[in-house]
Amino acid sequence: MPPLVEVVDLRKQFVLSGNRWGEKLTVDAVSGVSLTIFQGETLGLVGETGCGKSTLARCILRLVEPTGGRVLFEGKDILSLSLRDFHPYRRCMQMVFQDPFASLNPRKTVFAILEEPLIIHGERNPKIRKEKVEAIAERVGLDVRLLRNYPHEFSGGQRQRIGIARALILEPEFVVCDEPVSALDVSIRAQILNLLCDLQENLRLSYLFIAHDLSVVRYISHRVAVMYLGKIVEIAPCEELFANPLHPYTRALLAALPVPDPSRPRKRMLLEGDPPSPLRPPSGCRFHTRCPERMDICAVYSPGASFLNPEHVVFCHLYGGWEMV
Repeated sequence: MPPLVEVVDLRKQFVLSGNRWGEKLTVDAVSGVSLTIFQGETLGLVGETGCGKSTLARCILRLVEPTGGRVLFEGKDILSLSLRDFHPYRRCMQMVFQDPFASLNPRKTVFAILEEPLIIHGERNPKIRKEKVEAIAERVGLDVRLLRNYPHEFSGGQRQRIGIARALILEPEFVVCDEPVSALDVSIRAQILNLLCDLQENLRLSYLFIAHDLSVVRYISHRVAVMYLGKIVEIAPCEELFANPLHPYTRALLAALPVPDPSRPRKRMLLEGDPPSPLRPPSGCRFHTRCPERMDICAVYSPGASFLNPEHVVFCHLYGGWEMV
């Protein structure tokens, strides 16, 4: 089965204002990322703050224009399209943002917020718009009697339901969830995760799910991609990644997870120092400055893909492949 979304060598550089000598500085926020997302699948994306997860997601949706690479949606390279030709694809690709309050217009009622995408995409019949707004509100668990209220009158969990409803009202096939539960209480978090799972099952949605909380990613994802300093370092089926992490960075992330029994022996894996500046990323493997298993080759060559099996790929010299920087 061909992937619904295929990202090929995607890159995004941000040019910063010059320093005191007039030198322009560039940040490689996303550096040659390739991945696939299939129909009805959730791909979890994890990594430290500032590694480029949200930038990658925004580049896929063209909320930020990439510097290079390709994004194929149902086999069509959407980055090659003009903004006018890309407009119909907006219906198919939507986003749920991290902060529901910041992403909702405080001057509009919930009904107006949910109705706006329909107006933008040409639905001129007010009766049909009203029916669709009420239908999606009921689907995500919102009381239709509250649709004339404003965002500040709702709780955090209700506001996130509004954000989900706004993303789904155009009946997309692919939804980016950018840390949709990180700002919510634990009890509300579970409700939103279950809602996302139910919607995926009923509507055959595909998710790119970004999160810091590995337990959340494990709960909702079919496959998981691990990102470090703008690059993907490992991709694997969810349970396989948690049972058999290969990359030293992935192992360090999983070693930091709390365990229910504090008296149970656990293997700690301490990383050296802080993440390098994306303004001056290390040569070779970007993780080698912190890696407890680094070798001489790691500082010279960037690791290529090594396959444990067709679905489990790791970018690390411990397992073979390399490419010259």
